[in-house]
Amino acid sequence: MAGQKRVLLLCGDYVEDYEVMVPFQALLAYGLSVDAVCPGKKAGEICRTAIHDSLGHQTYSESRGHNFVLNATFDEIDATKYDGLVIPGGRARISCNERIRSRIWLRNSNICKSQFASICHGQLILAAADSVKGRKCTAYPAVKPALIAAGAHWVEPETMAFCTSDGNLITGATYDGHPEFIRLFIKALGAKISGSGKRILFLCGDYMEDYEVMVPFQSLQALECHVDAICPGKKAGDTCPTAVHDFEGDQTYSEKPGHNFTLTANFEGLDASSYDGLVIPGGRAPEYLALNDEVIQLVKEFMESGKPVASICHGQQILSAAGVLKGKKCTAYPAVKLNVVLAGATWLEPNQFTGALLMGIWLLEQLGLATLNS
Repeated sequence: MAGQKRVLLLCGDYVEDYEVMVPFQALLAYGLSVDAVCPGKKAGEICRTAIHDSLGHQTYSESRGHNFVLNATFDEIDATKYDGLVIPGGRARISCNERIRSRIWLRNSNICKSQFASICHGQLILAAADSVKGRKCTAYPAVKPALIAAGAHWVEPETMAFCTSDGNLITGATYDGHPEFIRLFIKALGAKISGSGKRILFLCGDYMEDYEVMVPFQSLQALECHVDAICPGKKAGDTCPTAVHDFEGDQTYSEKPGHNFTLTANFEGLDASSYDGLVIPGGRAPEYLALNDEVIQLVKEFMESGKPVASICHGQQILSAAGVLKGKKCTAYPAVKLNVVLAGATWLEPNQFTGALLMGIWLLEQLGLATLNS
């Protein structure tokens, strides 16, 4: 994009887990500057997130998600310096002080002239700020009465992946629609996506890390890549439970249940040669996937073909077991160092990197997707 665009992400406690992190890291990987703020909080403080999932009940379930770290201070930002605003959903709107301060700031700031993107329950903040009157707007269905009362032209979501736009306002029903939601937003900021149409394969398993699968999965979809997720012993439409790993003051990370991630392709009968790259998320799945001979053969096929393979955190346990790390530079979650070193790789301390973000940028470059030209 011509010049670095600046985006503001408006957060609050119990913001939906995917709806804050996926756009945050996707936009950073695309080369935008993103500030995440929360009324009453400073840079370095956290917002707790909530995991919302549809499990066959009459409404979604909710459980604790990651701790999302803010990188800017709400009271210090100059709203006129931003080109766009992203409002995630979840329960962040419920906190009274945060809600009132967010409404006043949103209504009175010049950012109202910029590009808006709001998803799920985030549209309640727009309604409170008198920003939806006369505008086409969708949202999670339960938000419909409030939006109509605020004067919006309600657009019924055809699916939970539905998005719509009206001028400088983009709205989406749920995080299922992130690929289109993010794509509409970056195009509104002047991006022209290059290199789309690449085919990417994700190697999944039960209790892979929640962010490490969904963030790159939807970020690549937003760039119009065809992305498939497979798991040994499972078929398209089956799900893998994910794990939320976080650092909360103990000697190692904590683990909580994450979202259920839906697979898009069958493991059996897969034609690996039809894909341009492979992504291996971390979490607890790699330790048992590394014992699967078919998984090992799949990884070897990608490495021998010279196609990009992006692996993160514990995913390198699979690369180590496949014997493809010898002579290569490699980092990983520190507990995986032994696997990496024994596999003949040169170990690089992870504090030299920025984790998932760097992996995402590298993968975009390898696939010819990194440049978003205006």
